[in-house]
Formats: sequence, structure tokens, C-alpha cells
Amino acid sequence: MANFLTSVRTWFGGGAIAEREGDQARPPTTVLIPDTRSVGEDGALQIDTVWACIDRRASAIASLPFFVYEAMAGEKKLARNARLYQLLHDSPNARMTPFEFWRAMVMNHDLRGNAYARIQRDSADEPLALWPMPSSQVKSVVLPSGDMVYEYRFGNDVAVLAADNVLHIKNLGNGTTGLDKLEFMRAGLDEVSKAQEAASRMFANGGKPSGVLMIDKVLKPDQRDAVRRNFEQMTEGPMHRLHVLEAGMEYEQISLSPEQIQLLQTRQYAVETICRWYDVPPVLIHHSNVTAWGSGIEQIVNGFYTLSLRPLTINIEQAVQKRVLTSRQRARYKVEFSMDALLRANPKDRAEIHAKYSQNGIMTRAEIRQLEGLPHMAGTDELTAQSNLAPLHMLGKTPQRGGAAISDIAQ
Repeated sequence: MANFLTSVRTWFGGGAIAEREGDQARPPTTVLIPDTRSVGEDGALQIDTVWACIDRRASAIASLPFFVYEAMAGEKKLARNARLYQLLHDSPNARMTPFEFWRAMVMNHDLRGNAYARIQRDSADEPLALWPMPSSQVKSVVLPSGDMVYEYRFGNDVAVLAADNVLHIKNLGNGTTGLDKLEFMRAGLDEVSKAQEAASRMFANGGKPSGVLMIDKVLKPDQRDAVRRNFEQMTEGPMHRLHVLEAGMEYEQISLSPEQIQLLQTRQYAVETICRWYDVPPVLIHHSNVTAWGSGIEQIVNGFYTLSLRPLTINIEQAVQKRVLTSRQRARYKVEFSMDALLRANPKDRAEIHAKYSQNGIMTRAEIRQLEGLPHMAGTDELTAQSNLAPLHMLGKTPQRGGAAISDIAQ
């Protein structure tokens, strides 16, 4: 009956991705496994795999420079002198560095499916500062008119913010708001937390199994309690202790060993499950049961950058372009994360790319030196190309140093 009612609610707009008026909170309407508990943000972050996955994604995104470009005659140029550049690249607010700001935003995005920041604007509506708001304290509401507002609870106060003053980065959802990832992960996180709790209790008990104490006569209730008190330390207390059984007593283990219940295997599988939720290869959080560093890791990292980080950076870029910039700024500026910064930890790949760019007239040596933090040198501002590259119709006519063509020299 409960499943039927859930289906009816989903059909008539009660599903997690349905459109509706009012509060846009998106918990799952169907509980996949009954009696599973919600661990919340604090509980989830106490699971090492959750912490590692979120920290890996958030730190990688936060380490990328966020540039503002000015469109000029079909080209884009770094707008270093623009106030918008200072905001997004140097200082999002008076309290945080860009790294701290974006790491906090991605953490909220990955935990609750939504990241919010209040946009502080000047009298001309241009952005002055971005202040992150914890997702658990923000409620997105669709008004009867179709407009969206955000209710931000801070202590006993509630501030209602217009959509134009809130940067909202959404995870997978219906486009209006992101789905609450922790709530959809409830069954898996509950299983992981119970396995972690069971392991903790087992080791706190010295790894001792429970069992049955067998006696060849019938005991009275008070005698049974006395025997239980005397011998309960067989499953509790110090491990290295000699227990003496008397009067024909025998002890038989009845619980399974850790190997039998595969507790360790369960916990290893849980690591892979959580990594799947966060789209992080297990090797990147130092999971030992997968490819080790140096063996195929380059392809794994490239796949992580391409399939996991790049979609998230595009999501953030488009949200900032649409919500933070004014219409006038959108016509003039374009914001973009520099994915090239991921190569800074690999000098070999960086050098090869720079060499190809300079040899094929894509970048000047001055631009490459600037990227590497080297001082400007005279004669490096011109685009260059390898001299043996020429159009087919110019073969045999390539000028030499003396001005003569190859065909002329041959004659």
C-alpha cells in the first residue's frame, strides 16, 4: 500500500525531480531500504572515503585559476584591471582566498547537491563580493508568480534574497534545484556507518567473539547469573588472559570470525561504492585494491579531469556568467577556469605543449614565459614556426637566407 501511495505521489508531482511551487527541497520520495538512517553532513564526513572524495574534487577545482577575459574584436584578453577580475581571481570577499571560497562551494555542492553564495552588489548592481552560504541554511522557494527567492537562515534571523543576488550552483536535478546527494546516498552511507561501527566494537572488544558456556547440569537463575558474571570476561576485557573452566564447563564460539563475515571485504567494497557516487577513481584516494601509482595512473587522472572535473567547472562558469555578471558585463566579459593549471605539476607535459605551441605559431615565447613566471625578454613577442613547414604550392620556392629560392640554387 505504501509503495502504491508513493507511486501516486510521484505521478502527480511528488517525485524528486518534479516541478512544484514553494520549497524546492529534493529528498527522495521513495525509501529504497526501510529503516535506514540519515547520517547528515557531520556523519558523512566522518567516513574517510566521503571526506577523501570531496576533498579531492574540491581541492582540485579550487586550485584552478579563475580568469576573466575581455572580448575584443573576436579575441579575448585577460581583463586584469577590471574589478570583476579582482573579485573572481584574487579576492571573492574580505574573509577568504579564492581557494578557500571555491573549496567551500564545491563541498556544499557535493554534499547537498546545491552550493549558494550571496552576491554583494554596488549601486550599479555590479558584484563586489561573494559570500558562501551553507546549503543546510538555505531554502530555495518558487513563488506563485514563477519567480525564485532564497531564504537564508542565520541564527534566529531569516533573510529573503532575490535570485539576482544569489549564485546558485546546482548538481544533478530538474534544473531548478539540485538533488540532495546525501539523502539519495542514505542506504549506502547507513551500511558503511554500520560496518564501521561493527569494526570499532570488535576491535574495542579485543577481537573476541561471543560464545556459549556449556555446563552438564541445570542451574538455578541466580546460579546462571553468577556464572555469567564470572565468565563474561571471556568476550570482554584483556585479550592476553588465561581463563580456567572448571566442573566440566566447555566454551563454544557461536559468532563468525571477521574473515567469515567478510567485514574487511565489505568495507573495501564500500570504498568503491562511495567513489562511484562521487565519480572519483579509487586510486586517487589511496585505495589499495586498485591500480597503484605509476601503472596506468596517467590515463586514470586524465579521465578524472575530463569526465569529472571538467563538467563541474563548466557548470560553475556558466552559473557565474549568468548570475554574478550584469547584462552589460556579460556582453563584454567571459569567465573561465584555466584547466591548463593542472599541468603545472607535470613539467614534462608542460614543456612539450609549450614547444608545440611556439613551433606552430599558436603562442609567442613571451606568452609562454609569462605562464611560467619568467621575466619578459626582448625578441620574444613574435609568433614563430618551424622553417620546414610550407604550403605545397611553395615547395621549391622557399626563400633562403640569401634571398634565393631552392630551385634557383639548384640551377
